Amino acid sequence: MNKELMEALDLLEKEKGISKDVLFDAIDASLVKACENNFGSAENITVSIDRETCDFSILQEKTVVENVENPNTQILPEKAKEIDPNAGIGDTVRVEVKSKEFGRIAAQNAKSIILQKIREEERQSVSDYFNSRAHDIMTGVVQRVSNGIVSINLGKADAILTREDLIPGETFEPTQHIKVYVVGMKDGGKGPRVQISRTKPNMVRRLFELEVAEIKEGIVEIKAISREAGSRTKMAVVTHDPAIDPIGACIGVNGSRITPIVNELHGEKIDIVEWNENPALFVEKALSPAKVIAVAADEDEHTALVVVPDNQLSLAIGMKGQNARLAAKLTGFKIDIKSESQAREEGLFDQYEEGYEDEYEEDYAEDGASYEEYEAYDEDPDAEIPEDGEDAESEE
Repeated sequence: MNKELMEALDLLEKEKGISKDVLFDAIDASLVKACENNFGSAENITVSIDRETCDFSILQEKTVVENVENPNTQILPEKAKEIDPNAGIGDTVRVEVKSKEFGRIAAQNAKSIILQKIREEERQSVSDYFNSRAHDIMTGVVQRVSNGIVSINLGKADAILTREDLIPGETFEPTQHIKVYVVGMKDGGKGPRVQISRTKPNMVRRLFELEVAEIKEGIVEIKAISREAGSRTKMAVVTHDPAIDPIGACIGVNGSRITPIVNELHGEKIDIVEWNENPALFVEKALSPAKVIAVAADEDEHTALVVVPDNQLSLAIGMKGQNARLAAKLTGFKIDIKSESQAREEGLFDQYEEGYEDEYEEDYAEDGASYEEYEAYDEDPDAEIPEDGEDAESEE
């Protein structure tokens, strides 16, 4: 048994994640190449490797002739009989080739083939590993920070956090442990490299999946996320169990679940709203914490007209339009927000109020109260609608 070679292959397989079968194939190819360099051709060469013991042999087929013109392909009868006593003129015998006889250049070429194959397989192994971890959270160690670019060691490979992938304002120090979102592998000038980020919306999704058991188990589902990293995230959730409060499950008792996520994101605000299949209701919830009077959603055009109280307009739009922008990304609707005063000036309530009056005439006219009287009493849910034309004073 070639014990040293076996130990080397075991070590490579363990540390580099390279299959021994691949390494055996590389050794096979390197020996064939060495023979080609040494003899000028490898057409009559057969290499065999015992993958249990790592013992290998190289056999060169030669034809028995009376006069040898090419020693690489021909052999004299007396030499052939030392290998096979029954060999005669025209027969073929296999002569063992000693690898020690290879020249220095042939040996170097063989070594280069093996090393190249190891590097290729190592890169492929790393690529496969990080592709399998794509869209997942990994913890890395900061190696160095230079000009705002952070080098992270992820164990099997190093990766770079560019300024675009860093949350605005966050800083790191060497040896610090941080969580990153693995986007996947990206082709680079020196081969594939790991692409990571801390600004992707899906980083928030994965953090909640790791923190909230109901999400991991599929009881609560994250339907949509919109994010402006370092500032605010909006997340829409829904439950598949009526007994579960999806928002409460994500927040946790006294914020026990959401607090670690906010801390990981350096104080980034996270709004959690309940998803609704009704686009108007979903848009209304997405604009939280602003209060909404009415929403008219066009599913075909993916647009929504939203009316809010005058004192809620700034809150609905948000600083520099952020709340409205994130709500639009969350719902997929283009949202137009107007204050109640603007809506009334533009006559946007006319059709609504006409419909409201028609509904009254149909449902309540038989009670004998006028629409104006009903509208007044509608402000007080405990009040009774006058019967037979009675007014409030007559009741008293």
